[in-house]
Amino acid sequence: MATLKIENLYVEVEGKQILKDFNLTMNTGEIHALMGPNGTGKSTLAQAIMGHPLYHVTGGKVWLDDQNILELSVDERARLGLFQAVQYPSEIPGITNAEFLKAAINARRDEDDPMAVMDFIAKLDEKMKLLDMPEEMAERYLNEGFSGGEKKRNEILQLLMIEPQFAILDEIDSGLDIDALQVVAHGINSMRGKDFGALIITHYQRLLNYIEPDYVHIVMDGRIVKNGGPELALHVENEGYQQIIESLQLHHQLEE
Repeated sequence: MATLKIENLYVEVEGKQILKDFNLTMNTGEIHALMGPNGTGKSTLAQAIMGHPLYHVTGGKVWLDDQNILELSVDERARLGLFQAVQYPSEIPGITNAEFLKAAINARRDEDDPMAVMDFIAKLDEKMKLLDMPEEMAERYLNEGFSGGEKKRNEILQLLMIEPQFAILDEIDSGLDIDALQVVAHGINSMRGKDFGALIITHYQRLLNYIEPDYVHIVMDGRIVKNGGPELALHVENEGYQQIIESLQLHHQLEE
């Protein structure tokens, strides 16, 4: 079992403090859902964990087992087993999907032990079928000319091929119709097991109808304010975030 521990994390973006004493621990074998209103720091957390240069960590640590990954470069974090699916994947002309995936897989292997070509082709065929992706997608340039749904499926294809320890999935349900949502969820569910953990960032319950999380966390004002199980996401869906805000305000008033 591996552990990803976010400890007292503070993050600034363009001089504005977004995350404030953020704490979360997750293990492989677990699916966590992170929910909250817009602008509360959910995507900031994802970018900070993966080392985006515009997201400045001003305090705290992020541990992958006994290593503080904030001391590592982006590619070193990825090689250790972290993966991020972003809201708006970039288009990269000149590099095919297959070329990108093969390079990403081999980057996590010893230089003298690359993945055999036939093994790679067999795995790619298997995962593309799982995601209902046509074979020609493998030879298209990475995300170039892809629809929103194709880009999201392609992100999950990368997840299935690379097999990281932890995946941070940032609003992968955004813009998907119900059919595409089910396919994407099926791909993620196929990864569930003792060697894989995921943090799913979403606004809505509908994704969690297909990927049931073990834990749900509500983020407001840059920190987690409420934790629970799948029932917490249903509560948010039915009552909205305002009810949680009001209960927290009442709690603070009683403390004072």
